Amino acid sequence: MSTLEEHYWSCSRAPQLEREHSSTSSAANWLASKGEEMMSIITSVLGSAYSSLHRHRTVNLIRRGLVLFAVGVILALVLNLLQIQRNVTLFPEEVMTTLFSSAWWIPPCCGTGAAVVGLLYPCLDSHLGEPHKFKREWASVMRCIAVFVGINHASVKLDIDNSVQLSLTLAALSLGLWWTFDRSRSGFGLGVTTAFLATVFTQLLVYNGVYQYTSPDFLYVRSWLPCIFFSGGVTVGNIGRQLAMAGVEKPHSD
Repeated sequence: MSTLEEHYWSCSRAPQLEREHSSTSSAANWLASKGEEMMSIITSVLGSAYSSLHRHRTVNLIRRGLVLFAVGVILALVLNLLQIQRNVTLFPEEVMTTLFSSAWWIPPCCGTGAAVVGLLYPCLDSHLGEPHKFKREWASVMRCIAVFVGINHASVKLDIDNSVQLSLTLAALSLGLWWTFDRSRSGFGLGVTTAFLATVFTQLLVYNGVYQYTSPDFLYVRSWLPCIFFSGGVTVGNIGRQLAMAGVEKPHSD
């Protein structure tokens, strides 16, 4: 008798269990579909945000590069004219007929170098894990530019017959510029690298007769030239850092 009752009970419960299993499966399928929809929405939002951020970084990088290029061109024109007026550099007569009384290729070369150095400074800071926080304002950058122009002016204005003494004086001024406006390992390292590469490049140009220096005392150039390139690299690097900081802070303010 008990066996018959159990069989009857199992038969009567079978449709109900099937309905419960079907409803459970439907709920699970509904949750799975909703989960897939949510994941699709999240993926789409994250992809859109990443694409927007990538575009913003690319545009910001191009904008900073153009600004640094323009700064390098302007500084090259001003400082090169200063050296020509003081007869520090001599160009052939055929290249002195341009609008700015200088070789046409010097400003673009200096602009390209300024863009490369200025973009490398914040990248190297980020790679070394030491974000630049010293002298974080445009007023300090403008003072750094003024000091750099003053060092370049001193290189042709100081009446010192001993070239070694003049070079040591300009080296001290260049290190003072780095200590006052930078004080970072990356700034010092890139400044030295810039001075070395730019001096070698200038030596090659003078060796091939593109232009020449009056009274060369360091192979084909003046011995104080690396000091000018070092201080110029530090100056352009500070401009690049400030532009990078402005590009990072602007989206947060918006």
